[in-house]
Amino acid sequence: MPNFPFLTLEYLSTSVIVLDEESRITYLNPAAENLFDLSSKNLLGHPLQQVFTNTEQLANAMQQAVHNHASYIEHDLILGTHSHGKLHLRCAATPLYISKNYLLLEFHPIDRPLKLAREEQMLDQTQANRLLLRNLAHEIKNPLGGIRGAAQLLEQELEKPALFEYTQVIIQEADRLRTLMENLLTPQNASHYSALNIHEVLERVRSVVLAELSEGLQIQRDYDISLPALIGDKEQLIQVMLNIVRNATQAMQGKGTIILRTRIARQVTLNKRRHRLAVMVQIIDDGAGIPIDMQDKIFYPLVSGRADGHGLGLTLAQDFVNQHHGTIAFDSEPGRTCFTIILPLP
Repeated sequence: MPNFPFLTLEYLSTSVIVLDEESRITYLNPAAENLFDLSSKNLLGHPLQQVFTNTEQLANAMQQAVHNHASYIEHDLILGTHSHGKLHLRCAATPLYISKNYLLLEFHPIDRPLKLAREEQMLDQTQANRLLLRNLAHEIKNPLGGIRGAAQLLEQELEKPALFEYTQVIIQEADRLRTLMENLLTPQNASHYSALNIHEVLERVRSVVLAELSEGLQIQRDYDISLPALIGDKEQLIQVMLNIVRNATQAMQGKGTIILRTRIARQVTLNKRRHRLAVMVQIIDDGAGIPIDMQDKIFYPLVSGRADGHGLGLTLAQDFVNQHHGTIAFDSEPGRTCFTIILPLP
């Protein structure tokens, strides 16, 4: 329970942090916890400069407010966080005196309307991608049956058993592609939803990737083990996380560090619906980053930054996340790429 003077701040939608005279965090409300993905019980008493990065602008705003004994507003503040990277904010710093001096900081994310517009655009794009993929799968599936049948007939006519190896390759690859096409054509209601622990999903992905690339790659865990179970299709979510992690390992050429992070997200809007609680998964790598000219289209089908890539991994990941009524987004710069998946809790 917060101190009495700050009790009313609990119910504000505005993100508020209160500092004491030595710039140590005295209080932050739930809206601030959600915005910065921080927990108040772990931050109380810590200096602000230890919690955030890129604090030069914020420090100047605080200095101006204290010096002038009046509110100071910074309309274009870039503030770094360890979980979200850099946030674009508007900040108001106001001196307070309640038995002793405090400094109240109010934060407003100025990119929120843009984010909601992008989520709506991404939802429309996901639906278009799904239709395109299913039409493509339908067109590919029919010729595959003919190829497989021809390979079986050819195998019956071959006189040398040693040549059977080649027809078996044709048949097996045709079966593999047909299975992929059937997965793309599977309706959404065929998903198998049940209660699951997101950490079981991530541990499966971690073990698979490390088995494929054991040397030169580190996958670090940063889990919030108190997260409740969510409702979802375990195999689909494994595929989502696996596609993203594999993309990261390929971008880093199998050498580097990947962080798997889980947190609780509060009061989030997902696909135009407000959710009180959600699970947030972040997959962070220290690779070269996604090229600028690719960032607007990496979720499009058949778009890949690799010569041997098929461009379906992130498209399928986006489709599966959307089926779970969640969102997927990314932030990328050289040395740090972070994919964020948010899934609503029941």
